[in-house]
Amino acid sequence: MNDFIVNNLIKLKKNKIPNPEIDLRILLNHSRISSKEIILSNFKINQVNIKKFNLMLNRRLEYEPISKIINKKSFWKDDFFVNEFVLDPRPETEILIEESQKIFCNKRNNFKILDIGTGSGAIAISLAREFENADILAIDISKDAIKVADKNITEKNLQNQIKLKQTTIHNINENFDLIVSNPPYLTNKELENVSKEIRNFEPFISLDGGEDGLTFYREFANKIPKIMNSKAYFIIEIGAKQYHHCREIFSLSSLKFEKKTQDLQKKDRIMVFSKL
Repeated sequence: MNDFIVNNLIKLKKNKIPNPEIDLRILLNHSRISSKEIILSNFKINQVNIKKFNLMLNRRLEYEPISKIINKKSFWKDDFFVNEFVLDPRPETEILIEESQKIFCNKRNNFKILDIGTGSGAIAISLAREFENADILAIDISKDAIKVADKNITEKNLQNQIKLKQTTIHNINENFDLIVSNPPYLTNKELENVSKEIRNFEPFISLDGGEDGLTFYREFANKIPKIMNSKAYFIIEIGAKQYHHCREIFSLSSLKFEKKTQDLQKKDRIMVFSKL
């Protein structure tokens, strides 16, 4: 490895950046001059735009996530444009897509889906990929998030299948066969202790679940049953320690608990409900 690579790895490691070799390779490849992929072991300085690389490296040294620097995050079967206005889609949320597939085995059926808090549009787009005949409404209260979702939907040519609306769930008056959501669920205490990458570069509105992290679940328990068709399902992501609280909250609604699913770390992550 040449001195350029070694010195920049030292900078990343000094700032305790996780996976410095991977991050360095990504930054180099996003500042390269030619189309040829850069490999650290045989890197040559003339392969990159040094000014562009240094700008990106300095952002990473300030703990800005790689996804925000390169404006790209992978989820399910696609890459998505992301920026400071949307939460990065995370691997554990893919379980929500998997559970949807298990419920709706016949992918050719025509049914209606509501995605609450769509953000980048990752969930809505992934569901559109799996259920090509589904009509999807994706909502978010953030004007900036809607712009990001619109960009992703347009780039994937799904405008005819996914409709976007800047609104809250309280303004939705039509019924759906499947409702999904990954709402904000961090408590005030958890927000105080999150990493710099999350605290400084993820939108607060996408993280803040109120004092106990359960604000949106209480809202959903009241509203969701009213906009579900008779054989509809509601699939929601939860925080790792919120399963029992959510069971209690939704037990007071006209929803039937069907199952919970854990993520790869064996943490409770997804809850599935049907309409009573």
